[in-house]
Amino acid sequence: MIYYQKGSENSVIDSESLEEGLFSALDKIGKKKKVLVVPPDQTRIHSRAGEITVLLHKYFKKELKDILPALGTHTPMTDNQINEMFGDIPRELFRVHDWRKDVITVGTVDGDMVSQITNGALDYSWPAQLNKLVYKGGHDLIISVGQVVPHEVMGMANYNKNLFVGTGGREGINKSHFIAGVYGMENLMGKADNPVRGMLNYAARNFIPDLPVIYILTVIGYDEAGELVIRGLFIGDDPEVFYTAAKLSLKVNFTILDKPLEKVVVYLDPSEYKSTWLGNKSIYRTRMAMADGGEIIVIAPGLKEFGEDREIDRLVRKYGYIGTPAVLDAVREDEELRQNLGAAAHLIHGSSEGRFSVTYCPGHLSREQIESVRFRYYDIRDAIKKYNPDKMKDGFNEMPDGEKVFYISNPSLGLWSSREHLG
Repeated sequence: MIYYQKGSENSVIDSESLEEGLFSALDKIGKKKKVLVVPPDQTRIHSRAGEITVLLHKYFKKELKDILPALGTHTPMTDNQINEMFGDIPRELFRVHDWRKDVITVGTVDGDMVSQITNGALDYSWPAQLNKLVYKGGHDLIISVGQVVPHEVMGMANYNKNLFVGTGGREGINKSHFIAGVYGMENLMGKADNPVRGMLNYAARNFIPDLPVIYILTVIGYDEAGELVIRGLFIGDDPEVFYTAAKLSLKVNFTILDKPLEKVVVYLDPSEYKSTWLGNKSIYRTRMAMADGGEIIVIAPGLKEFGEDREIDRLVRKYGYIGTPAVLDAVREDEELRQNLGAAAHLIHGSSEGRFSVTYCPGHLSREQIESVRFRYYDIRDAIKKYNPDKMKDGFNEMPDGEKVFYISNPSLGLWSSREHLG
């Protein structure tokens, strides 16, 4: 059931309208005694989930018992990050998701479905996992909050991904990411209805049909002044609320270009992007737009590591972004990587597959470190001098020397493709 829906390509839902829409939906749901809110972490700060969580605390007051940021494999939020995103909500309400220890398997999708998704490349089963607080916390309402936007693993982010991945366990997260990597990002990015999402929908229908979950989904875009605004707000408890939001997100967040791009410059906000684990959105969100032989230049002043998890960071340094065939060979030959399929999937996601080059301009990593993982290196001071983010505008720019580049100020907010790639 959809309790509230509002939005269009040109809509602007301000803070007052956001509160009105949210509270009207909650009034329809009715009074609750024990509420859990599952928002994203600071890596999705633009989702407006922080503001929504503040409003949920205002509405439920003492009935809001727990807030569990959907960390997935990310590091726990710091006090400063919580303060920046969630304001003055009491800190004692926040819980930390431990993807290695705090999970329970609620059901298993058999290998036949996985084999169908990957055309026989994989035949392992997939465990549907949730944080124990989500599954056994005794809440009479669980509110999953987040932004619908094109995504490299699920086609479109959010909905039940926020639970099965955001509060999932090591095996479930790693295997789902690898399934998507083998299936192929180009085959699913921007598509709400795809086999990987279908696997999660199957798990939701069959393993947690009685879990009292509602979803609060936003669609975020830029207004005429270049400011981020809420274009859509959708609240409900079934797949229709997700698919409705996804349709709007494609209109707002998917840019289709007439010709492939020769040179793309991407800026990574240092407060949001500190690793290539996240920063490689600059690659996989643009790869369908890139011309063969083109170049992506990634200006990353906050970049200090490859993986947010220490073990994944080590594996990225060991193997590098070597492309799909080499990653699949490594998984077959190396038990260590076979036991870390999330890292293997990430190595696939971060590769250009040799079709174009990727040049990183890091704030805290050396040339040797960048080149060791198969990227090119460019000094960040020289990059900012030539491609000053303060002077660039999103889209096409002509530089003083006549060079034409396509600039992206935040790759997490969209998906780019050429018509040629779409066929």
